[in-house]
Amino acid sequence: MIRSLWVAKTGMDVNQANLDVIANNLANASTTAFKRVKTNFEDLLYQTVRGSGSQTSEQTQAPTGLQFGAGSKISGTSRILTQGATLRTQNPLDVAISGNGYFQINLPTGVIAYSRDGNFSKDNQGQLVTAQGYVVAPGITIPAEATGITISDFGQVSVTLNGQAQAQQVGQIQLVNFVNAAGLEAIGGNLYIETAASGNPVQGNPGQNGLGSIQQYFVEQSNVSVAEELVSMIQAQRGYEVNTRVVRASDEILQRLSQV
Repeated sequence: MIRSLWVAKTGMDVNQANLDVIANNLANASTTAFKRVKTNFEDLLYQTVRGSGSQTSEQTQAPTGLQFGAGSKISGTSRILTQGATLRTQNPLDVAISGNGYFQINLPTGVIAYSRDGNFSKDNQGQLVTAQGYVVAPGITIPAEATGITISDFGQVSVTLNGQAQAQQVGQIQLVNFVNAAGLEAIGGNLYIETAASGNPVQGNPGQNGLGSIQQYFVEQSNVSVAEELVSMIQAQRGYEVNTRVVRASDEILQRLSQV
């Protein structure tokens, strides 16, 4: 088989996979606190016919070698963790993280997940929960008779009750950060879980030890730039088309060889 057929196939594969990543980014352009994903490429192993510096005669050496590449592959995907824009809402339980950090979410399985989606609500017991109904750690209950809810920049949750002028604190939102937050594994639902690559979570109050502060009445938006993703989509499309042309050219060469 002509080497170019295989090389072109790898080029088509990586561009198709890149298009899959771009499509997911565009699909989540409106997802709360979504972080765009970037595709990383690398070349494959080379066949070395003649190494650089090999002897061409008793007194001379080749200044360059002779190598044939085997194509390309995707080495991985990396999540871009830049801060998304914040959107003001009318919900006093909506909170955004301004800076580093993740909310801790208690999953029904007992696993703790992490999220930057602060679109919170109350369940039928008054507990602070996510849109999926998962309890926000460490577990904060809002009294049913509360007439006002205040969440400070440092994560203190206070409520005002009927007949009381003084607000009382009912809980403390804590954040966590990771040495390598890009190493977290996305599991859907705007949730992540820790991995060996992310390291262990470091917990603290908002606004302390490098953790971001809390903004009440705001949610963080996706950091996807639709314009940038459209440019990347066009590049992936063109890359795929060029590699299909290589396949056609190689096929025509094979047809001519068969006629010799």
